Amino acid sequence: MTIDTTWISEHADDLTSLSVSHLQAALSAVLFGLLISLPLAVVAHRVRPLRGVLLGLSNVLFTIPSIAVFVLLLPVSGLTRTTTVIGLTIYTLVVLLRNTVEGLDSVPARTKEAAVAMGTRPLRVLLTVELPLALPVIMAGVRIATVMSISLVSVATYIGDGGLGQLFTDGFQRNFPTPVVAGVVLTLLLALVADALLVAVQYALTPWTRTRKQRA
Repeated sequence: MTIDTTWISEHADDLTSLSVSHLQAALSAVLFGLLISLPLAVVAHRVRPLRGVLLGLSNVLFTIPSIAVFVLLLPVSGLTRTTTVIGLTIYTLVVLLRNTVEGLDSVPARTKEAAVAMGTRPLRVLLTVELPLALPVIMAGVRIATVMSISLVSVATYIGDGGLGQLFTDGFQRNFPTPVVAGVVLTLLLALVADALLVAVQYALTPWTRTRKQRA
């Protein structure tokens, strides 16, 4: 298989534009997934009878083929970026919701009881005690959801979107491997860079974990 480096240099601007579009779709889905999953996770954590229902529903949504999700959304949002983001958001929920619930479950009961005993209100306990301590587990879910979304954006090519996925379609239709290889490499790079940045964010937001490691 021969790669045409001239084609890559001539289409550098297009590759950059597609990469930015690809990343925007993936990150938008993760952001909306977080906004939806955080309150649902709090409910699932505190109202045990609803835990199985919410987690089960997210699992069911995750089993729907991605192409089918986009097709089902077409009558609602049409051939737009909105369809792509909604579809990807649905897939992030199963990871984000489960990890957030597990993160909240991992907070020691004594820590929460101590905060309540000091007169801290429930909402403040959630925001200043539970969520910060659950952050490492939540961030693990965010990392998985981000990488997963970046890989799934290409599927939206079938509805006229898809970011770097357009390179796959172009390459296959013309039997020209260079766009396909470029799309694969750029998708991998986006996933690696995004994951590395999220690790850095987690490192910055959880200084207490570094203190524990130094003591150990």
